Amino acid sequence: MSITDIPRHVYWNTAFHFVTRPAPSSVVVVSVDGMPELDTATEARVLEGVRRQMPRQVFVDLRIPYGLDASGDKQLKAIIDSYGTDVAFVARASEANRKDKSAFTFPAREIAGKHPIYVSSWNDNFIHAAVSAPYSVTIGERTYPAFAVALAGLKAVPPGTFYPDFTVDPATIPQVSARTLLQNGYSPGLLTGRTVVITASNGIAPMRYLGHGIKPPVSLDIAGAEGLKRPLNADLSFLPLLLLAVGTVLLTNRMQRRAAKNMAYVALTMILVFLPISVRFLGLVVHPDVAMTFMSIYGAIRLWQRRTRRIQQTSTSGLPNFLALSSHPIEVGRDVIVAVVGRYEEILATLPRDLHGECANQIARRLSVGSGAGQIFHGDGGHFAWAEEARPLDVQLSHLEGLRALFSAPLQIGTHTFDTNIHFGLDRNEGLDALTRVNSALASANEALSNGRPVEVFEAHRLAEAPWELSLHARIDEGLRNGDIWLAFQPQWDYRTGRISGAEALIRWNHPTRGYIAPDAFILQAERAGRIDALTYWVLEEAITAAQAVNALGSRFQMSINLSGQMVDKPDLVENFREIVTRRGIDPGLLTIEITETSGMNNRGDAVRNMSRLRDLGFRLSIDDFGTGEASLAYLADLPSDELKIDRRFVSRLLSSDRDRAIITSTIGLAHALGQAVVAEGIEDEATFHLLAALGCDHAQGYYLSKPQPFDVMFRDYQARLMRHSRAV
Repeated sequence: MSITDIPRHVYWNTAFHFVTRPAPSSVVVVSVDGMPELDTATEARVLEGVRRQMPRQVFVDLRIPYGLDASGDKQLKAIIDSYGTDVAFVARASEANRKDKSAFTFPAREIAGKHPIYVSSWNDNFIHAAVSAPYSVTIGERTYPAFAVALAGLKAVPPGTFYPDFTVDPATIPQVSARTLLQNGYSPGLLTGRTVVITASNGIAPMRYLGHGIKPPVSLDIAGAEGLKRPLNADLSFLPLLLLAVGTVLLTNRMQRRAAKNMAYVALTMILVFLPISVRFLGLVVHPDVAMTFMSIYGAIRLWQRRTRRIQQTSTSGLPNFLALSSHPIEVGRDVIVAVVGRYEEILATLPRDLHGECANQIARRLSVGSGAGQIFHGDGGHFAWAEEARPLDVQLSHLEGLRALFSAPLQIGTHTFDTNIHFGLDRNEGLDALTRVNSALASANEALSNGRPVEVFEAHRLAEAPWELSLHARIDEGLRNGDIWLAFQPQWDYRTGRISGAEALIRWNHPTRGYIAPDAFILQAERAGRIDALTYWVLEEAITAAQAVNALGSRFQMSINLSGQMVDKPDLVENFREIVTRRGIDPGLLTIEITETSGMNNRGDAVRNMSRLRDLGFRLSIDDFGTGEASLAYLADLPSDELKIDRRFVSRLLSSDRDRAIITSTIGLAHALGQAVVAEGIEDEATFHLLAALGCDHAQGYYLSKPQPFDVMFRDYQARLMRHSRAV
């Protein structure tokens, strides 16, 4: 893998995700997935059903178990012979351009006879996404044309490589079920005059289809055929765009006007972004990755040069910058203080540029007078720093409060008057290096500003915790790899059927050195670190595995997973969920998504649309912790839910509080009036369990029934319950 492989993949994957067109209607995929047993007799019936539809041509893309059933073999051979020249076979390779015949799945010679055989073999990139394919593959002394060549109707097979048209949306490829076809579930003429590919996804390794994730290989063959229909089919490599980028850099270096340089770089960026996907419609492949990498390196060098010049100078105000403060040891017995002025950038935006320095100097003078510091250091974004004599903490905090009072009078900058809002960060950790102390005070000042507090003190214990919080990304990945992060399952009782009918999947973390970490302690950190998406999709995959295992026992078993409020409005949420359940082959109706308010949703409109689409796909939706925080009537009014979960704080007081009993009774009545089920969580005793049944609650969950358990424990208990129930019946 080279340094440009990643940007190349990212570019094409993104481009083909947004630039799409429908698949041709002339090719129809007949899928035998779902057939009870795929033997030669079944395949013969499928081929006979397809033949009655009078297709133009049929390609058999199946693993044919010849030799196991003589009667079925005879039927299949007869049906294939009845097609005459209108049937051909497809052999697939497990790796690209393999010369070894064992890498391909060929039909038996007795079945294939003299009918053509085409191969499907793909060249992939570093993450196994298909990018191109050979026109033909030579195995031994025989050369087999590519399947896409046959689909495209090419008579001559040239040497070399061709490139698929990934603008074809694989979701729009016409597809019918062989089972339904045999049951006459489709109107006559559905396949008449069309090219039909009879295939199965079982036993065939799926591949990544640029822009659309993992798809069956037949989708690539259809995209390859569409690419072969383009006027041209050639790879011009990266060289044209790289030469253009180098030429642009050389040209702009001679320009004097910054505006002209910026326009040249904007024009180059537009060309690098849009030209490759545009010429792809002609069949030309031009890769922008090397040019983009070159421009990124060149831009980074220019930014580094600009930063270096800036570091070597003082700030625009003429005051020394923070580097000057942190480059020398800070004396023992002195605190480091950073002040931040709220809305400082807005103040500068209001002022003429020549008054920016005056604004900073006026603030610095007030700070110098109030603090007694001989030198105030100026940073970006309205930050000012200095070191002064350490005092007892209560005295120092009182001193900083008095310093804030100096800013009660507005700033007068030229003809402009500004009110100021100032906050302080305080570092008292003597013995640490100057840079660490300045950064600590800076972080505290920003925290004080965001929290609306006058002063934040950077305590020593925060330095000890900082490496943990800042490396959470890697630690979560490590925990997922080695099993420290795992799923516990807490069963849910169905009052109507009198049995365990589902479970909630709950994430747990047993760290090798920190021990058990409560979910609330790391989920919030995962949201801040941008890892909540990865955790959620991991939970979904693991919960599906568990749901499939339990449902295989016979009785319907519902699996619930939690979805952070931070994810519900993301544009790729629905497609990711759709892809996972499709790939795993599970009924979405067996999965309940519990919407939590851990971080709160950012865009309620997008969230509601996403939840509606998930529900349309078949997922059940549950409003978790109903009655607390955001999870209230606002959720109930906006979100298309199927279930409410009454928060444990109400359930825990059901026996002792008339008010809580009334709230729960009303909630159950409201939910039932809206056609929704009710789950009560946090049930810890028998009396509460039975009272909830009397109030009409639908489902129960809590320690009274079971604590969250590892899957194998939960599975054994559930299996034993089923056996006892069957014996009782």
